[in-house]
Amino acid sequence: MSRDKSADGYWKATIGLLTKIMIVWFVCSFGLGILFADAINGIKLGGYPLGFFFAQQGSIYVFIALIFYYGKKMGDIDREFDVHEE
Repeated sequence: MSRDKSADGYWKATIGLLTKIMIVWFVCSFGLGILFADAINGIKLGGYPLGFFFAQQGSIYVFIALIFYYGKKMGDIDREFDVHEE
């Protein structure tokens, strides 16, 4: 495979991963914490409405999980395109 094709594929995979992560980030922080809070507030988590939980704590937990997910998937992409560190 030529270097240009490999570079294009690498960046396409990287941007695709970042796009998915940003969508999840937006849905959890803005969507569940603000836009859909009234719809999910009927569900209680730890005695608090779920919308409030996501606005205060839940989105932070999701962000931490996204960091680990990004690290794992980026490592997979790096190995796939042979640009990983030893």
